[in-house]
Amino acid sequence: MAAAGVSLAFRAVRGLPASAVGQRGARLSTGSARGFRHAASFRREHDAAADEKSTHFGFQTVPEGQKAERVYKVFESVAQKYDIMNDAMSLGIHRLWKDTLLRTMNPLPGTRLLDVAGGTGDISFRFLEYVRSQEARRRRREAQALQTPSWQEIANSYGPGAPGSKECRAVVCDINKDMLKVGQQRAKDLYYTTGLSWVVGDAEELPFDDDQFDVYTIAFGIRNLTHIDKALEEAYRVLKPGGRFLCLEFSHVSNPLLSRIYDAYSFQLIPVLGEVIAGDWKSYQYLVESIRRFPDQETFQSMIEEAGFFSVQYHNLTGGVVAIHSGFKL
Repeated sequence: MAAAGVSLAFRAVRGLPASAVGQRGARLSTGSARGFRHAASFRREHDAAADEKSTHFGFQTVPEGQKAERVYKVFESVAQKYDIMNDAMSLGIHRLWKDTLLRTMNPLPGTRLLDVAGGTGDISFRFLEYVRSQEARRRRREAQALQTPSWQEIANSYGPGAPGSKECRAVVCDINKDMLKVGQQRAKDLYYTTGLSWVVGDAEELPFDDDQFDVYTIAFGIRNLTHIDKALEEAYRVLKPGGRFLCLEFSHVSNPLLSRIYDAYSFQLIPVLGEVIAGDWKSYQYLVESIRRFPDQETFQSMIEEAGFFSVQYHNLTGGVVAIHSGFKL
């Protein structure tokens, strides 16, 4: 059977002109070589993809090396409308969440804060205002306790520079220059002229020496990082012994009914708001998806403990829509 097939093939080829046989053979040879090259190229690309670790960008799976750039472009796109969108998306509730973070922190005069992924400065502004208002109340109480306060003592009780008071300081660190520019302009508009610094820096490789800060905060930023564990290690490194880590982040809702309502609102309305207000549907679709990919409260608590922090706790707000995680450095 095989011999007959070979014989028929030989007779078919023998019936062709020599030039045709040569051309067909050349085409077969060229096609085979091209096929081998494509196969080799595919294997190289496949091997390279296998060697490079992947991570998530929202619901997409992307190479680790691409995530930071994609996240940067998201916040570059939304920077100018970021604060307006926060109000729109949360119906203003984000302000209450941030105020709760400050009450949990309860900073004292002289506190040095590192506000990572601080972007437009919301947490740092609240920090400065909180410390200064607490100090002003203390000085007023002291002045009122005096039987016959002088005009100078009364003036000092309301002024910013009372004798013996310690100036607090906040450093806003963000990898995105556009977000920092918005924050710096807001600081000028709100007359925050002292006690505030702006630094371009990566949360996974902070540009600060060890043991520099009393408090480290990261609000609605840690879920966007490629390596959360590295960011936690960096937080531990730059905090002073006894320093406090505080993270305000979207989390997981445990109540089934609230969870369904929250999902419907997030996926159906937030991207629409992003398109209407910021002209950017995709960025806010990513933000919604990134929330669902972030670890739940217990898992994130364990990650913080693995970074070296002790007395790690979390407190749910709005039924677990967000959570505040807290830990201390020994």
